[in-house]
Amino acid sequence: MAMFSVPALRELTDQQARFAPANRRTEQVARASKLLAEIDPGKQYPYQFVCFRITDFRPESYPDLLISGADLQHDLPLLIEALTVPAEAEPVLTLEQVSKKLNVSTKTIRRWRDLGLTGCRITANGRRQLGFAQSALDRFVATHPERVERGSRFSQLTEAEREEILRRASRLARAGGGTLTEVSRRIARRLGRSTETVRYTIKNHDREHPDQALFPTVTGPLDDETKQTIYGSYRRGIPVETLARRFRRTRTSMYRVINEVRAQRLLALPLDYIYHSSFDDPSMEAAITAPMPGADEYEAKRRGMRAPRDVAPEMAPYYEVPLLNKEQEQHLFRKMNFLKHKASRLRDQLRKGGRPGAELDPARVRNATLDEIERLHEQAGEVKDQLITANMRLVHSIAKKHAAQTDNYWELVSDGNLSLMRAVEKFDFSRGFKFSTYASWAIMKNFARSIPEERTRRERYLTGHEEMFDAKADTRADEHESLASTEQAKRQVNRLLAYLEPREQQIIRLRHGLDGDAMTLEEIGKKLSITKERVRQLNVRIMKKMRDIAQTEHIEMP
Repeated sequence: MAMFSVPALRELTDQQARFAPANRRTEQVARASKLLAEIDPGKQYPYQFVCFRITDFRPESYPDLLISGADLQHDLPLLIEALTVPAEAEPVLTLEQVSKKLNVSTKTIRRWRDLGLTGCRITANGRRQLGFAQSALDRFVATHPERVERGSRFSQLTEAEREEILRRASRLARAGGGTLTEVSRRIARRLGRSTETVRYTIKNHDREHPDQALFPTVTGPLDDETKQTIYGSYRRGIPVETLARRFRRTRTSMYRVINEVRAQRLLALPLDYIYHSSFDDPSMEAAITAPMPGADEYEAKRRGMRAPRDVAPEMAPYYEVPLLNKEQEQHLFRKMNFLKHKASRLRDQLRKGGRPGAELDPARVRNATLDEIERLHEQAGEVKDQLITANMRLVHSIAKKHAAQTDNYWELVSDGNLSLMRAVEKFDFSRGFKFSTYASWAIMKNFARSIPEERTRRERYLTGHEEMFDAKADTRADEHESLASTEQAKRQVNRLLAYLEPREQQIIRLRHGLDGDAMTLEEIGKKLSITKERVRQLNVRIMKKMRDIAQTEHIEMP
């Protein structure tokens, strides 16, 4: 229902539209129209008096409510529109049909609604729109003949004026002068006409001559590739106003496309989680999302930790993170899964009928909902990173025990890290076990499979020293080849960086020395005012994002 200024009148309208019979509603429309014509904007009217004038019933509710005449002039046309019931045999005209019949602009007709022209919602050409019963239109014309005649004279254009408007619109359209509304506004200022008159003239020309339409793409649907282009341009910082001019659409259309693509991407997000009955208890949410037990002591301990001297530099950051106790683990796993559960429930609201697994329903897309889903997903990712980081030493200790069975220790550690990440996703915190027990089993099971596979591959393809020598690449340098390879690598890196957000580009450039000397995690953290652990997490996430982009866009990683 449209926006009422007075909630009490909105309730009254809703009650009568739902429960009053058709003949009674027709009578109420007539009474409300008569009241509207008597309203003085400078006076105040008791709600009970207004209700009595419309329904012939004086209610007991809102005994002290006074409604200004201005609010009544705004709300009564909405009430009349909602209660209007056209007769079955009576013709109902669309807004465009009334405009053409009376030779006035659609904007003028909308202004007439404030004067008592009653409309109703109808379905025409496959969409819901405003319509006017013939009897209501005739009644308004009979009541306001001078106003209707004045509106008709104002909208009339000579043939020379019409041709001048179309000539200027054609030139601006070819030059990319903006959307239909922007072009109409510019022409209206130059010719001293109203914007709506100019806009109506152009739209009428395009409707009558579709093969010569000046704005042929304004009403046509955008294809998926164009929508992705709009979204990608917006993410790279191009203003919505610029995109609207480029694609000759309104700013509202651009925001609608951006939110639709955002919603499609959110539907593709992996949001698998381990369910727990406490997730559906609203009273538990505050406890679940609270900081973990002993958070202050844990942070103080983390600040005081230093890696042992004999630890490899690659593993040093993980020895600066304290281990979690069982209670802390339980809290973090519950929180991570709850955040995913909540994001998943919100995401289902974007689907048709709100059903899990259904397709996206663009009508359900709300910017606030998308923001909340992204926020919950990011928070869940931060909790997951905290769990992974706190257990990295477990991978290192298990890999040491299996190091003798393989020649590449760091590949083994990398493989174990992947097992750890999968274990964090699959661990059921409600069973009461410590996570290290479950993760150790998962990592060792993966090593039991991957190490024999690596040994088999090595034995099959590198059976002796001669074969290894033959297979060894020629590492002698060639200056021209080296320069060409460097330039190729730069081009590939720049292509990948173009897909990243500005902050992500900055972290990659600083960390890998693309604009000078490479900086440490701690140096980057000080520059960006974040912790070095957060820098490490972001760097890992960005590198994964770049690998995914490289695979999708068929860009070879340098």
